[in-house]
Amino acid sequence: MRLEGTYTIAAPRAKVWELLMDPKAIASCVPGCEGFEPLGADKYTVRLTAGIAAISGTFDGTVELKDQVAPESYRLVMEGSGGPGFVNGDAKIALSESGTSTTVAVTADVEVGGTIARVGQRLLGSVSKMMLDRFFACMAGKAS
Repeated sequence: MRLEGTYTIAAPRAKVWELLMDPKAIASCVPGCEGFEPLGADKYTVRLTAGIAAISGTFDGTVELKDQVAPESYRLVMEGSGGPGFVNGDAKIALSESGTSTTVAVTADVEVGGTIARVGQRLLGSVSKMMLDRFFACMAGKAS
């Protein structure tokens, strides 16, 4: 599944970059996040609860920040699994500044499998986009 989104945050690019690199800010803005702990340089263990339709559960996994070109772009590589199935993803994040605002463009390829994919197949795209929208709305609030 492919996800794309563009988000405008009313803050300079350097400040938005700083927020996107801050583990505490990330953890507080990821919907359902129950844990976000350092595992090494730019790598974190993650625990989150998510659900689609009647299927929900906890996922444990890793998130790694790669190919960083501060404050312009980076890649986010995610892997997670739990009772409802698995989620793997690779996202490209690009930041561009226009005046006093920053536009964040996200392009992600996500693979979901297991029960959650079989039961919620038609809902996966909209729920994933909603989680992305909530994350960036939260980050925009922190940037103010």
